[in-house]
Amino acid sequence: MSMEATNESIKNTLVVRKPCFGLPTACPQCLSAYFFLKLSQLPFHLHFHLNYPDSDQIPYFEAGDCVVYNNEKDGIIECLKKDEQVGDLDLDAGVSSLPEWIPTKVMLTTWLADALEYELWVGCDGSSAYNIYYSDLPWPIGKVLFWKKYHWVKQKHAITKNNVEVKEEEIYERANSAYGALSTLLGDANYLFGSRPSSLDAIFLAHALVVLQALPETSTLQIKFSEHANLVRYVQQRKTELIEAGAFPSNDMPFHAGASSSASRGSKSKRKPKGEKTKEEKKEEKTYRKRAKYFVVAQVVAVVLFVSIMSGYGNGDVEVDDADADYGYD
Repeated sequence: MSMEATNESIKNTLVVRKPCFGLPTACPQCLSAYFFLKLSQLPFHLHFHLNYPDSDQIPYFEAGDCVVYNNEKDGIIECLKKDEQVGDLDLDAGVSSLPEWIPTKVMLTTWLADALEYELWVGCDGSSAYNIYYSDLPWPIGKVLFWKKYHWVKQKHAITKNNVEVKEEEIYERANSAYGALSTLLGDANYLFGSRPSSLDAIFLAHALVVLQALPETSTLQIKFSEHANLVRYVQQRKTELIEAGAFPSNDMPFHAGASSSASRGSKSKRKPKGEKTKEEKKEEKTYRKRAKYFVVAQVVAVVLFVSIMSGYGNGDVEVDDADADYGYD
């Protein structure tokens, strides 16, 4: 567990998904909450939640007895701005009344959010999404949860094998238009709305850093974003200010993970002479058996979940084609 604040008297805690790709967390919602608190200059601890990666409650913020979840109405950032127990976190005072505010917020929370969601789960090879959300889970469970989310995203955008090219073009055209508008709005300023940060800076920074650092180099979003030099400059400057260099890991679990890492470790054990087992050997054998049982249970659960999920999609109105998403898990 990594902490952003070292003072033990600080009771504020932001709970996010794990760090990866050199970021405190590569989950867009978690990262935007992180940047919002940093820009608000509120001291906080940073904790990583490795269980229930598909939970919509993450990120959540704890301040004493007060807890703010991401799935509350309007999302975690809006709730933090309104919660008096947390403190004065309204970065948007004086700028939310500007005529550019609402169009910018709409672009960030719809066009760009949808484009990044599409890239993570459908548009690219899926390795980025797998590393962000599921790489700490047993392989079969991670696989099932990934496919569940993959199909959900396709249904959300009404994508079928017959319209995938049209839908993809629409998503990328809107994203490109949003990047152009944001580039014009930013100009040479330090923040989107001049010399002071806002909650929209937090949302945009999270989007941009996931695009630039978590997506593969072949990503359409990354290519389109990189065409705007002032946006790239803005992101790099704010990243230097808000993220400590080298503080978070950039090496991630491989997407094509094997079914059992414990099995591969066991195959490397050296042969020992027969005789009475030591306490250490007994402990290792007990641990191995527990892992083996856990893996068998995980396989059974994964099969049951997969069958139930896929049978559920058979009743949907949107046609889903699996042939265009061969990510090569096996």
